[in-house]
Amino acid sequence: MTEPWFEPDWPAPRGVRVLSTLRGAFGGGASRAPYAHFNLGGHVGDDPAAVAENRRRLRVEAKLPEEPSWLSQVHGTRVAELEAEAPLEGPADGAIARQAGKVCAILTADCLPVVFAADSGECVAAAHAGWRGLAAGVLEATVSALGLPPGRLMAWLGPAIGPEHFEVGAEVRAALLQNDPGADGAFRLNTQGRFMADLGALTVRRLEKLGMTRIYGGGECTYAHSERYFSYRRDGVTGRQATLIWREG
Repeated sequence: MTEPWFEPDWPAPRGVRVLSTLRGAFGGGASRAPYAHFNLGGHVGDDPAAVAENRRRLRVEAKLPEEPSWLSQVHGTRVAELEAEAPLEGPADGAIARQAGKVCAILTADCLPVVFAADSGECVAAAHAGWRGLAAGVLEATVSALGLPPGRLMAWLGPAIGPEHFEVGAEVRAALLQNDPGADGAFRLNTQGRFMADLGALTVRRLEKLGMTRIYGGGECTYAHSERYFSYRRDGVTGRQATLIWREG
């Protein structure tokens, strides 16, 4: 049976693990349509028992060191520090783990999950980068919270909606260009007078502006691959996949 997740091919430091889940069309899962099959989002209207079973299977079969820290994501910039015995409080769209065994988790269905690792492997992080989070500065907040020179960090970009399907209005384009006017090339005017936005290119620009050069992944479109990924833009009511990063003990 094909497992409903994959491990990305990137030069992560020793002891750093990343998993990116699939919707489980071939590997199974407890959720039923429109959340079929391996939905991990507990806030989308799915049967809570099905979500709990999917999360249990992920934890057990992927041999996670503990239950992932599921954030209450609100397209903001707060970054949570995952600490031993400390419960998560309030909404957050980024997470940092400095201790081995703490699992950062980002849920998405078109937004871009970005994971970070120090070149030494001493800390890892994950951020939820939809257009609102990008415009607000979630990537900058996450890098700042890590407290290391950007040159010591590497990033991997997970599956997200691609530029052929991410249509936005002029107000979204303006918000994304406000702090990065040179990003105009990440937008293409379409025949309806709206813009096709390249979320991956916008993310890479922001990371490079911070001083990061080791940036991997990207280019995998959630909208275009219905058998592999949930997509809010494509389906409306749908599930969520997860991108996880942690340090092994």
